[in-house]
Amino acid sequence: MNRNSQNGEPAYRRIQNTIRKRIESGKLRPGDVVDSERELARIHRVSLMTARHALADLAKQGVVERRHGAGTFVAPPKIHFNKLMSYTEQMASRGLAARSKVIRQCTIEGEPEIAARLSLPLTSPLAVVERVRQAADEPFALETCYLSAAEFPDLAKAALERGSLFVTLEREYNVRLAYADEEIDATDADQRTAELLSIAKNSPLLRIRQLIYSSKGTPTIYVVGLYRSGRHTLVIRRFR
Repeated sequence: MNRNSQNGEPAYRRIQNTIRKRIESGKLRPGDVVDSERELARIHRVSLMTARHALADLAKQGVVERRHGAGTFVAPPKIHFNKLMSYTEQMASRGLAARSKVIRQCTIEGEPEIAARLSLPLTSPLAVVERVRQAADEPFALETCYLSAAEFPDLAKAALERGSLFVTLEREYNVRLAYADEEIDATDADQRTAELLSIAKNSPLLRIRQLIYSSKGTPTIYVVGLYRSGRHTLVIRRFR
């Protein structure tokens, strides 16, 4: 059997790309069954070992879940919080395209507590970007970012449906983000959040509040993220 595609791409990667495209297009959704090793081997005309390697590698990446005696299933989207990464970078690390729905992208006033967190005068206008984060066309998080409207005057016009806020700040404003302080707790979904995330009101949510600093040590973004239960993985590495 041919272990490589015509363009020289390894056969196992070709299988993985096919599965990823089906997930991105919505043809495969979280919880759906993925073709078996034997079926993949037949479809792609490769050895059973090659098909097994493709699925094992996807499982290691968190794209699929292998359940003994049941088969292989599309895994729910999960985000790892042990590294400061944009949502776009998180999805790219799993070989998936980032998708977001912008709910608000404007300038607001009257948020003295948030202004204070950003070390701004209490009456400062704030640029706000609120987006529903999606994976495999399924909403899994509602994230709201607050920044200084004076420092980032044209942010309300930035294309952030698919673009990265981190990249926008770096390219358009020459601001590089370096680290974040985080507060993590649990909360319940109010009516608006429940509707945006397609869940029941009062469903449990993981709430992560981040104050993200630039490489110059300046507080730059205040983020409130609400994540659906079962759609996150918190990974912490400890040293001694």
